[in-house]
Amino acid sequence: MRIFALNHTTDPAQAVATASKAKTAQQGAEIRFIGGGTTLIDLMKLNVEQPQTLIDINRLPLDKIEALPDGGLTIGAVARNSDLAFHPLVRKNYAVLSEAILSGATAQLRNMATTAGNLLQRTRCMYFRDTAHACNKREPGTGCSAIGGHNRTLAILGTSKDCIASNPSDQNVALTALEATIQVQGARGKRSIPIHEFYLKPGATPNRENVLEPGDLIVSVTLPAPVAGARSHYLKLRDRAAYEFALASAAIVVKVNDGRIEHARVALGGVGTVPWRSHEAERELQGHAANAATFRRAAEAALKEAQPASENGFKVELAKRCMVRALTVATQSA
Repeated sequence: MRIFALNHTTDPAQAVATASKAKTAQQGAEIRFIGGGTTLIDLMKLNVEQPQTLIDINRLPLDKIEALPDGGLTIGAVARNSDLAFHPLVRKNYAVLSEAILSGATAQLRNMATTAGNLLQRTRCMYFRDTAHACNKREPGTGCSAIGGHNRTLAILGTSKDCIASNPSDQNVALTALEATIQVQGARGKRSIPIHEFYLKPGATPNRENVLEPGDLIVSVTLPAPVAGARSHYLKLRDRAAYEFALASAAIVVKVNDGRIEHARVALGGVGTVPWRSHEAERELQGHAANAATFRRAAEAALKEAQPASENGFKVELAKRCMVRALTVATQSA
């Protein structure tokens, strides 16, 4: 294996040019960018990922967290999760993001994990991570062992007959509710990708998880200016209080005016094959009274299309209750 360690004077275009020689930017890519390594190194140890070349991007000037002229925020690709969670502007204007990050992993992992690495975090489905079992995400066409196997922690929204693996990230659920945009530099130049267009549902090609192409390097994430008067909250439900992935989570951004909901953004985690934006829930909330009945209607709408597998049917009601509670907390002082 070859490792290229770039320095702070390297133009990101050089990294892009090297990585663009790969056949894919998806599962099985022979060239990978590496930041904190908190996911990639684990998968290499398990022989799930076997890249021939690693490009260390840690010294590229991509670690800044800065306010934008329009009131938004830009977050560098290699900004550490711990720095992001405790940044004053994030805690003040994007509390849901800080809460989401701090609910995940351990302090040690957050000190290493990067923003871009978290965007690309892979599923924790046991069959994906165990090469002894069939997995369409890991090896297309081999089948999905999870559908008839142990699937208690897996997805109930956005699934297909070929894959029911859940997206494991907390950060990305919050970024979805905040309507983040991902800035990418690639062989075709620079482009901006709204987060809701970045992830791909499994369909018949679960090995393709996002829209990245060979050579594409995530350079930053931008957040729009916060909605004046809005409040936010992230609630995560899991089997234990620490170092555990969500069974269900909810990221809420909401503004209440005169007892009615004027602005609402809802994203769910632990239940989707991608960080799950619920436009259905938002429509049920918009313009309605901020009360338990409205919240429950929104939760019912959000989970209406759920398709649980043999062991995770409990997630339907769990996700509804999670969302209702998150909305209650976010609006109780509004």
